[in-house]
Amino acid sequence: MSDPTPLPQREDEDASIGLCQGILFDLDGTLADTAPDLAAAVNKMRHERGLEMVPLEQLRPLASAGARGLLGGAFGIGPEHHDYSSMREEFLANYEADLCIETTLFPGIGDILDELDARGVLWGIVTNKVARLTEPLVAQLGLDMRAGCVVSGDTTPHSKPHPAPLLHAAKELDLPPERVVYVGDDLRDVQAGFAAGMVTVAAAYGYCGNDIPPTQWHARHVVNSPGELLELLRYIS
Repeated sequence: MSDPTPLPQREDEDASIGLCQGILFDLDGTLADTAPDLAAAVNKMRHERGLEMVPLEQLRPLASAGARGLLGGAFGIGPEHHDYSSMREEFLANYEADLCIETTLFPGIGDILDELDARGVLWGIVTNKVARLTEPLVAQLGLDMRAGCVVSGDTTPHSKPHPAPLLHAAKELDLPPERVVYVGDDLRDVQAGFAAGMVTVAAAYGYCGNDIPPTQWHARHVVNSPGELLELLRYIS
């Protein structure tokens, strides 16, 4: 999962959610609370090294950044560290082995998806998680046969904050990007959605793991709960 790169940000007063026809969701921290299983994968590494467990609440804000975030939080290392590559593979192997033990949809997300399905609104998933992890997780959450598209971090040559994954997803839904809403809990999600020309929604109930609060991401909308998101998405035709 790549680091955020600077992309232009501004308030787009012309973008209207009422003109949209489809919605795309980030996965970790937006649709699903994956932090418990991600934290368990990195804490297994600490246990095997004779180290104490890092509390889940300390690791939770880092979960949207995947291996980079969790290894940084648990071991204080980044991609420049000489052991990072091997430790990343160890982390991913741990996570892949226990992918959906405690992971669940956030309370209220099921209601949102049920309503979208009942209204015939197209929706899909765009995540930076690689396909080998995304596809089985989406299946175990029961979303694989419901989502109109599932785009992983390695589906296109670029991952978020590059707009390529979102543009690919819009094409899969057969919708112009400006008629699509993108919801995510990370600054990169808003950057990618903005660059793709979509209406952006910051999920402030998610992990939001950086020093910039969601209210300053320049998203078109900010929601503090899945309930608020449900009300907002009712404007989609």
